[in-house]
Amino acid sequence: MKRRDFITLLGGAAAAWPLAARAQQSARVPRIGIIDDAPMWHSFRQTLREFGYIEGESVNYEYRYSAGVPDRLGAVVGELVRRPVDLIAAYGTPPAEAAKAATTTIPIVMIGVGDPVRAGLVASLAHPGGNITGSTVLSPDLSGKRLQLLREAIPTVARVAYLTNPNNPATVDVLAEMKLAASAAGMALIGVEIGSASDFEAAFAVMLREHTEVLFVSNDPLHQLHVGRIIDFLAKNRIAGIFQSKENVAAGGFMAYGASLPDLFQRAAGYVHRILQGAKPAELPVELPTKFDLAINLKTARALGLELPPLLVARADEVVE
Repeated sequence: MKRRDFITLLGGAAAAWPLAARAQQSARVPRIGIIDDAPMWHSFRQTLREFGYIEGESVNYEYRYSAGVPDRLGAVVGELVRRPVDLIAAYGTPPAEAAKAATTTIPIVMIGVGDPVRAGLVASLAHPGGNITGSTVLSPDLSGKRLQLLREAIPTVARVAYLTNPNNPATVDVLAEMKLAASAAGMALIGVEIGSASDFEAAFAVMLREHTEVLFVSNDPLHQLHVGRIIDFLAKNRIAGIFQSKENVAAGGFMAYGASLPDLFQRAAGYVHRILQGAKPAELPVELPTKFDLAINLKTARALGLELPPLLVARADEVVE
């Protein structure tokens, strides 16, 4: 190549580089809508960071808060749709339902919903269809497993309660399963409803009146928003609490068994990455939980006057001393 031609080529490349750089810098940074941000979303953002999405540089998050109030969910999702965001991430069945009702075009990644097919969120687990996919905590023997663990921990237990949210059909479905499993295990189980922040005192009164020995608590977003209040009530009244998340045990709950929340949120980040890279939600199968955690708080057990079998403690994935 002649020197003059080389200089011309170099000059052209030098001129083109700023144009390419400016085009890259001006490329639109994707916006992800998050409903009711909480500490459990940390693993979601951290995993996206590992994929190369740096907040404020290559991704922006839009946060909206419903505080677990059903009437607010539609409003906050509407704000995200009008913004608009490029994707909505929703934890739990009610937020996922609100998102699906608000848009048929913006991709939605649901996290830890109950039964997405029964709720009408997807056509099937293998072929979701539409604009929504993600993960479910659906597991056919989960209720029986929790009751089995409870029987191992407290062999004499007879009266248990399950906390439901009438606005969350997933918790109502689980209540029906729990009642069957409890009856087979020789336990009486009652459903206690908390659908808003104003319901707590009445629900607590019902549990005391029914002489509840153990309370099962779901991962319902509203209940998790007020889980500290629930744990305080249980401790004050010496009622054992069985939760779904080990994070609740670290906060003072007695025992937990359920799908790993950090794992669910990490896998949700994988969905987001694939969708932002061009994958269609309709073609991404809904995932079942693959990692389950058993956690026990020995300090809480001692406060309840419980002496747990060593083999049960040895099987726990996490033990709080």
